[in-house]
Amino acid sequence: MSILFSPADLGPMQLRNHLVMAPMTRSRAEGNFPNELMVEYYSQRATAGLIITEGTSPSPNGLGYPRIPAMYSSAQIEGWKAVTSAVHRGGARMFLQIMHCGRIAHPLNMPPGARVIAPSAVAAAGVMYTDNDGLKPYPVPAEMTGREIDATIAEYVRAAENAVKAGFDGVELHGANGYLLEQFFRPNTNLRTDRYGGSLENRSRFMLETLEGVKEAIGGDRVGIRLSPFGVFNDMPLYDAMEKEYGYLAEQLDKKALLYIHLVDHSSMGAPLVPDSIKETFRREFGGALILSGGYDAERAERDIEAGKCDLVAVGRPFLANPDLVRRWKTGAPLNTPDKDTFYSAGPKGYTDYPSLEG
Repeated sequence: MSILFSPADLGPMQLRNHLVMAPMTRSRAEGNFPNELMVEYYSQRATAGLIITEGTSPSPNGLGYPRIPAMYSSAQIEGWKAVTSAVHRGGARMFLQIMHCGRIAHPLNMPPGARVIAPSAVAAAGVMYTDNDGLKPYPVPAEMTGREIDATIAEYVRAAENAVKAGFDGVELHGANGYLLEQFFRPNTNLRTDRYGGSLENRSRFMLETLEGVKEAIGGDRVGIRLSPFGVFNDMPLYDAMEKEYGYLAEQLDKKALLYIHLVDHSSMGAPLVPDSIKETFRREFGGALILSGGYDAERAERDIEAGKCDLVAVGRPFLANPDLVRRWKTGAPLNTPDKDTFYSAGPKGYTDYPSLEG
């Protein structure tokens, strides 16, 4: 029997298989509220063992892209309840990915009164799409004060508590792809001279304190984190000490006794190759579950799980275009091709209208 399609244990939870639907921003949450279209999208894909939602903001300040969902109001909690109920009826477990965009944001995509904030006043290179005015350069973010750091950690904690109220099985903190947690960790975006900047220990502090707060609020067996060592997305350049520093982070995360670490490898999409050595370091140093993602097909997923390289495999674009991906991989059926033009557009096209196999 295939290991990939057999039941898997994830801490206290049992999953129907070893496949995870990876978090993917889809920009369908009009007004930043989960809606019926999102209920349909996620429930269509509930044959996965675990679904991790698209990045979801813990606060108005954390919103960056157009139409991304959030988890800081009672109405948003209610909207997510409909999503989790539908997914659970379909047989999958579901985690909320908490994503604070930090400097990867634009005021035109944020509600009145929200501010673009980051560890340091360093703008990202490039431009961001806005619904109101097209492509705009990234602004220079406001450097977070000590009080704002404390308030932001509290926002992550409240979002995690709200996730539990909304019926999620747990949360994943987005510490990858150039968003706020990684902005504190990486030396190019953190130029601080206080206890949150400078040394590796200080640059790790915001991430670790946020994890500790969330863990205390909802329990470590409901908390994971996503990381992208050797990732360069959102103006995060490589640097010489990267492998050593992420090795330190693996050791510190093990002490937090989290449920899982989710490592991203975007080399299949043209990003720098993530060395096997860093994946092996996380496997060795971290005692919880390890999820690997990046360019997987069924054969490679089966092989890596069987070899003990990871516990679960996360898949993004194949799940996006194939709501019945598990069945297609099981039977060797051909896959739908993702429509890149509709990845972030509004409405059902390229979202809920991908065909499933007949019968």
